[in-house]
Amino acid sequence: MNSLQGIRILDLSRVLAGPWCTQTLADLGADVIKIERPDTGDDTRSWGPPFLRDEQGAETQEAAYYLGTNRNKRSVTCDISQLAGQTLIRELVTHCDVFVENFKVGDMARYGLDYASLSAINPRLVYCSITGFGQNGPYAERAGYDYAIQGMGGLMSITGERDDLGGGPQKVGVAVADLMTGMYATVGILAALRHVEKTGEGQQVDMALLDTQVAMLANLGANYLVSGKVPQRIGNAHQNIVPYQVFEVSPAADGSKDHLILAVGNDSQYVKFCKVANIPELASNPLFSKNRDRVINRGQLVPMLEEVMRTRTKADWLTALEAEKVPCGAINNLAEVFADPQIEARHMVTHWKHPIKSDLRLVSSPIKLSATPVRTDLPPPLLGQHTEEVLRSLLNYSATQLAELRQKAVI
Repeated sequence: MNSLQGIRILDLSRVLAGPWCTQTLADLGADVIKIERPDTGDDTRSWGPPFLRDEQGAETQEAAYYLGTNRNKRSVTCDISQLAGQTLIRELVTHCDVFVENFKVGDMARYGLDYASLSAINPRLVYCSITGFGQNGPYAERAGYDYAIQGMGGLMSITGERDDLGGGPQKVGVAVADLMTGMYATVGILAALRHVEKTGEGQQVDMALLDTQVAMLANLGANYLVSGKVPQRIGNAHQNIVPYQVFEVSPAADGSKDHLILAVGNDSQYVKFCKVANIPELASNPLFSKNRDRVINRGQLVPMLEEVMRTRTKADWLTALEAEKVPCGAINNLAEVFADPQIEARHMVTHWKHPIKSDLRLVSSPIKLSATPVRTDLPPPLLGQHTEEVLRSLLNYSATQLAELRQKAVI
């Protein structure tokens, strides 16, 4: 049995934040019914290359982007711009515990699918809206995109190399505002479901990408609120800990530059690092002995450490530092990540029997539950793959009704 077995979710979200939320809930056992537009489906189905290749090596229309965010779901096509489509959604809502959507503010109300309308027919419904800026405020009606949110929410102002080294604002390599909004939405939905269990009362979960991005500022947001000082970009270094950054080491075997992450988190680890590096004088020096002092005197300490780090290879440093339990790490590309024995031991790649490819490899859920493990039974669905199955089993639609809906392009 899975943790969320018996919970049914009607998912009208697309792209990333919403689907990331519902994929997590699906992994945990919820029955997620993904509503998609007839003919085109979720926008990310066309976001390639790369596209999945079939057993003969021919390229299909299944984009890797879509495959990575929609496992363990069932796909139903429905045109909600048509009255018959809106009626179908309302009928499905009476059989669902959760409704997730990421349309612009006001769109759902135009279709009669807003929280007020749907909670009237299912008072226990947990209704999660995911937008760029939330349901209220001066920006509420704007469309929100991860890239813009990373900029507006301050993340790009603290990401990237220092300006005096030729740097500038940088976005993160994956859409972290979307992903984290999806994760926070998951938490909010689970909390709301707990409230339903206790009271029988549903509620709306109002998630905004900008809110999430501001919350994600974490220690740097707190730094600003406490000090009033605006933090600046410092590349791969840490605002509050030194030495905690990337260092160049002795060149690799092919003569190319090589790098190492050194993540000294406390003073005792700093003493161990200085021992390994044969620089005990920098451990006892009062300018550097405490982290507070190392942060203040970063400009003096780091150049000395850069010189020391270039004297050994990455392999030498990793062996010596790991022996003394000084936090450090390599910078792997994705080929190296998925070949890593730790990733293999943690089963972070799963194999799926997809309708197009019998052995589809996808990144696994990182959630490890000892009694109720995550599901691995439904590969990312083809567009509309489960339309008839769902409408027959939940709504008792007849073949005639289904044919009529198809003829009108409602499904």
